[in-house]
Amino acid sequence: MLILGAGISLVFIAIAARWLVQKHNPQAVLLITGLVMLSLSLILGINYDLVRVSTGSVIFDLFRSVTETFTGVLSRFGFMIMAIGGYVGYMNHIKASDALVGVSAKPLSLFKKHPYIAAIAVIPIAQLLFICIPSASGLGLLLVVSIFPVLTSLGVSRLTAVSVIAAGTAFDMSPSAGNAIMASELAEMSAVSYFIGHQIPLAIPMTILLMVIYFFTSRYYDKRDVALGKSTFVEVKQPVSEEKTKIEAPLIYAILPMLPVVLLIVFSDLFNTGITLDTATAMLFSFVVAMIFELIRYRNLTLFFAGIKKFWEGMGNLFMKVVTLIICAEIFASGLIGLGFIEALVAGAMHMNLSGVVVGVIIAIIVFMAGALMGSGNAAFFSFGPLVPNIAQKFGLATADIITPIQFASSMGRTVSPISGIVVAISEIAGVSAFDLAKRNIIPFVSALVFMLVYNFLILG
Repeated sequence: MLILGAGISLVFIAIAARWLVQKHNPQAVLLITGLVMLSLSLILGINYDLVRVSTGSVIFDLFRSVTETFTGVLSRFGFMIMAIGGYVGYMNHIKASDALVGVSAKPLSLFKKHPYIAAIAVIPIAQLLFICIPSASGLGLLLVVSIFPVLTSLGVSRLTAVSVIAAGTAFDMSPSAGNAIMASELAEMSAVSYFIGHQIPLAIPMTILLMVIYFFTSRYYDKRDVALGKSTFVEVKQPVSEEKTKIEAPLIYAILPMLPVVLLIVFSDLFNTGITLDTATAMLFSFVVAMIFELIRYRNLTLFFAGIKKFWEGMGNLFMKVVTLIICAEIFASGLIGLGFIEALVAGAMHMNLSGVVVGVIIAIIVFMAGALMGSGNAAFFSFGPLVPNIAQKFGLATADIITPIQFASSMGRTVSPISGIVVAISEIAGVSAFDLAKRNIIPFVSALVFMLVYNFLILG
């Protein structure tokens, strides 16, 4: 029955892929195929564990599972994404991003002749920030608010700018990241020890490799897009002049796009302040500060209240285009899991009588593909992670040595998925195609995956 379920899963993966390529509405495609797969899992008797609390009817349980997915996504990070979307809309309205570019123009003029060096420098910077802001979507959106306009003003394309931002969030490398916490628990070690002893040694050479690959691939793709008439360069490449910035927004407004990032770093575990902020709270606080700036600037209630409307419009826009897509992607992933697709893949790898290293490599590749397919690093890792300790024990290997590349593979997979939260969110705000962004990331991350497996199992191992 498990094999039958996996076969059906492959059919629906092909159907969904075809419909997405044909540019049908992705939310509708993922929702319908996900619901059909969940229904088939019930009919075949593969999975009855649809909901936490049953309605008493299998039919209604199917729809209750959608309700629970909606509420789960909204409670976990839906409001956070919406709050960031609102803040982005408000920053654009009050021209704070232009002020940031104006202030950054002089120090960043050193990179004007080397914009792609500035672009790849975002990757390690973002990874350092991820330690304090362990949310790929949250950090990616914050960087789109703050760093994205600076990069485009230096002369890199919008696709290049968002691709390096996505790359900087590709490793769930933080003692407080969900996948990292689960991995450390499975390895029976503290999150900090896992972070220092296993994540950092593997992430450093991979980061260097990604920077080199992105430098060359970004230049190639940008030149190709220009030749094909598909350029995503901004129309005005020159930084906003200081004079223009003063007219459109006071230079002090330059601190507003960076304020949420600063707050999240200062009030994190790195500093013993006794205060811990989450991303949504930091965004709302920063929004209030920005409103005070606007009220002082104009002293006009009509303009003040009209501007606040942009915040709600930004929230609604991201809910409609991003949050709903994440919800539908989770329903699609639930359908795959319900039909036993993931379980069948693992069982197949285990029954091939392979060595522990080969099994580790195979599972890492499967997890990477699952992350790309489901658009969620968490879903992929939570499905495979609990299997690793038993595999490691069976082959006499340390759990941490196997689980680290598998954990990284799950978060790397979501960067090449056009339905992942981070890709959808940052591409929407940057005004580029999520599919184009995912394609930009394929070569760097497939290369990084191969390097990681060789480096971890042959060199470190």
